[in-house]
Amino acid sequence: MSLREVLETVRGREKTLTVYTEPGTRVVPELREYFASQNVAIEEADAGSDPEHAVLSDDGEFLTAVGIDALRSLTDGSLRSVGESAAYGRLLSHLDRTTFTSYNHRQMLQASREIEDRAWRTGEGRLYAGFQRLSNFAAERPTYERLAGTGLDVHVYGLPDATTGVPDGVTFHGSAIPDVASLWFVVFDGGDDPRQACALLAEERENGFYGFWTYDTELVDDALDALGAAQRSA
Repeated sequence: MSLREVLETVRGREKTLTVYTEPGTRVVPELREYFASQNVAIEEADAGSDPEHAVLSDDGEFLTAVGIDALRSLTDGSLRSVGESAAYGRLLSHLDRTTFTSYNHRQMLQASREIEDRAWRTGEGRLYAGFQRLSNFAAERPTYERLAGTGLDVHVYGLPDATTGVPDGVTFHGSAIPDVASLWFVVFDGGDDPRQACALLAEERENGFYGFWTYDTELVDDALDALGAAQRSA
């Protein structure tokens, strides 16, 4: 399986968040805006006499439910109670395989940084990053020099279109991955703790990047296997 095939396994997995509330409430358009870059459909339904809540489903299959207050805190950034945080965590755990659409360069950098920071805090394991082109790596060279200074085994991929120096401790693989010029990825195996494993994989399109992020260890393993297979065949 290639990285692009890994991407295809997640593509099209649109989930539905049905919000049961009073008609005309502001939370529904706010949620549509919040999830605009993810493959999540927001539907509205009348709560009637029931408490306001939302149900997340996948092709009609119930995944989890969350109270309306937790959703409001999601959109306005307010603090959540312990109970709301638990419900919020369950919601996100079901969305971490969801594809995103039209991420811009800034959003991709933010997502990449989260994985790089997790690898930095762990201080061991394997970290793979695809920059599409070596020239894109230039701005990130100080970050990866610091990462390589830990116990991490760091690998970088991209078309060799520049003479940017690669720090000691970083292995550069050039165009060893098929479609390397159109794929942006950061994959961390978690070291000795599989709970730290995470991955970001996206394809560049005319209107931005389309792909997914995940903390699902099986999906991370699929990405790691694809990288290993490509490297062996290069």
